Amino acid sequence: MSDSSSVSSPGLLRRLNTFDMTMIVIGSVIGAGIFMTPASIARELPSPLLIVSVWVLGGVTALCGALTYAELGGMMPDAGGVYVYLARAYGGLWGFLYGWAYFVVVNTGGLAAIALVYASYLGYFVHLSAAGIKIVAVAGIVFLTGVNYFGVKLGGTFAGIFTVLKVAAIAGLVVFGFLLGSSNASSFVPFIPKSISGHLGSSIAIAMVGVLWTYGGWQHATFLAGEARDPRKSLPISIIAGTLLVVAAYVSINLVYLHLLPVASISSSTRVAADAAQSFLGPAGGTLISVAIIISTFGTAGIYTLSAPRIYYAMAEDGVFFRKTAYIHPKYHTPTYSIIFQSAWVIVLLFSGNFLQLITYAIFADWIFFALTAASVFVFRRKMKELDRPYKTPGYPYTTLFFVAVASWFVINTLVTAPLQSFAGLAFISLGVPIYYYWKRKSAVST
Repeated sequence: MSDSSSVSSPGLLRRLNTFDMTMIVIGSVIGAGIFMTPASIARELPSPLLIVSVWVLGGVTALCGALTYAELGGMMPDAGGVYVYLARAYGGLWGFLYGWAYFVVVNTGGLAAIALVYASYLGYFVHLSAAGIKIVAVAGIVFLTGVNYFGVKLGGTFAGIFTVLKVAAIAGLVVFGFLLGSSNASSFVPFIPKSISGHLGSSIAIAMVGVLWTYGGWQHATFLAGEARDPRKSLPISIIAGTLLVVAAYVSINLVYLHLLPVASISSSTRVAADAAQSFLGPAGGTLISVAIIISTFGTAGIYTLSAPRIYYAMAEDGVFFRKTAYIHPKYHTPTYSIIFQSAWVIVLLFSGNFLQLITYAIFADWIFFALTAASVFVFRRKMKELDRPYKTPGYPYTTLFFVAVASWFVINTLVTAPLQSFAGLAFISLGVPIYYYWKRKSAVST
């Protein structure tokens, strides 16, 4: 892997400024989740203040993770981000397993799912059959592949435009919802209603799973560290600022949902954002929210198409992935084969019909890597004391310990509540072990 002290990774150009990186952080987190997850949260916690509390707790967790990752990004501003941190902290195998999971299903499966969302919402305006939805999804992936093929700055600009649009849509819903909407009579009371069935702790735990999933994605900025200007300063700033803005947006939009709709209506809704908008805009509200979801998901898909290929590029540079994925286009300075290979696999997953089950397994495994990556700060502080750290995690070690504890809880909770899916996820990750040693052996022979 490249030396983090170098000016740039070979062939990659540092063209993303702090604004670009911040938009990537925000855009990779805000997708369709915040428009859909609140209903399931309300079903578990039919109390306005409990709902707000779990979103605040999720935001604190995300911020603690962002503060920790910012230290890693500042001292190791290399293409591939998390892959680099894991490989240097625990050995190449752990970095490879992360990249393996991201290529085979975590990022590609996520991209396929997001593509189906924006294609499905387009059906709100144009009638599309099941086959038509998949065709639109594929067309979108092909378009985004082309955008990101022709330069990281173009991809970053595209991401920035769509992120600004989605933030504007959320801000509009929040501001006009409070100004024009009528508050429901039961807003924010009681704190803990008697209607919660079962144990309150288990209800909060189930709700937190959805909250943490909706807050995920801010780590994507680290993948692009090799193309950020002055990454030792800009990467920490963008990760922290972007996460803070997401937390503010998520808490605000949940407050406006509660302002406009009774908890019972939120919990029974299949499209809570549209119902909230319709409560003060009429039928036009559903149309505007559908446009917002298309913009939001399409923008997120663009960022996922842009960011993750840098992991495969870094893996290939280390000799543990297809050598072609290390190729950098001489004119556009992008890992073109890495981008194309990823998009081709996304399309295969779209037509396979089985990837949604794989995503369930992979999300569990992804949180294992969240915990390991954050814990690597302890490893580096002990083993690499001399390494330049332009930014250090505030509140260390408690900030990092809190995030590691929550990530570990998420993994253990999933093991207990969904053992079959959890062990399937572990088995899936374990398949990467022999593949890693195959690549290592092949790399050794070729050199």
